[in-house]
Amino acid sequence: MSTNSKILYGGLQALGRELAKEEWQGVKYTILLDENTFQHCLPLLISSVEALQEAEFIEVPVGEECKSLEVAAQVWQTLLEGGADRQQLLVNLGGGAVCDLGGFVAAGYKRGIRHINIPTTLLGMVDAAIGGKTAIDFGGVKNSIGHFYPAVLTVIEPAFLDTLPEAELLNGQMEMVKTAAVTDPALFSQLIEDNSQFSILNSQLKLVARLKARVVKADPYDHSVRKILNFGHTFGHAIEVYRGLPHGLAVGVGMKVAMYLSTKKLGLAEEVYQAYSQWLKEQLSRFTFHFSLFNLKDIEQMLPLMHQDKKNTAGSLRCVLLQELGAPVIDVEINDNEVRDALLRLHR
Repeated sequence: MSTNSKILYGGLQALGRELAKEEWQGVKYTILLDENTFQHCLPLLISSVEALQEAEFIEVPVGEECKSLEVAAQVWQTLLEGGADRQQLLVNLGGGAVCDLGGFVAAGYKRGIRHINIPTTLLGMVDAAIGGKTAIDFGGVKNSIGHFYPAVLTVIEPAFLDTLPEAELLNGQMEMVKTAAVTDPALFSQLIEDNSQFSILNSQLKLVARLKARVVKADPYDHSVRKILNFGHTFGHAIEVYRGLPHGLAVGVGMKVAMYLSTKKLGLAEEVYQAYSQWLKEQLSRFTFHFSLFNLKDIEQMLPLMHQDKKNTAGSLRCVLLQELGAPVIDVEINDNEVRDALLRLHR
């Protein structure tokens, strides 16, 4: 992973100061965004960062729909028609999907151009925009084609959170809880015990981003310790595709499945599982994210999605489980019957 990759926690003001430095003079910028960020976030970006006031922009579909080979090809075509060379710099202004797509496009265009991530969602700020993973969805499988290609800069601007509904904040909070579960037990407890409707999100945002960045730095290419960040994802990705839940919420449900399996296979304390289950139930009901639970027919259709997960080896399901909070175990092998049992337990 490039040593030039860094996170600017000072937001757009810090980005403005950075791009005013001599090393950035003469760079041409293209801003990649969607309809939402064009309306709600671009004005603040342009007014705050002088270097981007003459930038061109490319608009893509909102959400996961933009993460396709067809959309990537359209962006490449636009860059080619605009005469973009290898000195062009792509600025990804959006949530996790835009940052994923933008990184993928940057990695492929003329064998690689630089890109900057400016995540505008909580999910993007604490997870998707940090770490250099870029991908598109292909063949019905989430993130099945991609690269490790880190942004030269990732900019954390909390002001963008003011544009989000509380339900979208919850989507990001699930990833915050995930990172805390595998790295910081005290933070995990704080996140699930606070009842003040996201009052601690801003205060914990930078902490969670730093926790993820620390794990990524130790294992940039996902060979060992970085795998702990996949907690809840083997199940979450399948739930996301099958039920159409937003990514963070699907991972939140996937963490409940993983915690149940952790109690059975690694001795995770039952009270940890129960406390998280109660918190998850309260959050989903508060924001009316109701989804029908799974019967055996559903589970049989979801199992192939889980077997396509990138973390599996030799045809067996591998996932991250917890011995205790802050003590994750990677590559735990689980069989299909254990998955069936855990998903059916979501009813309880």
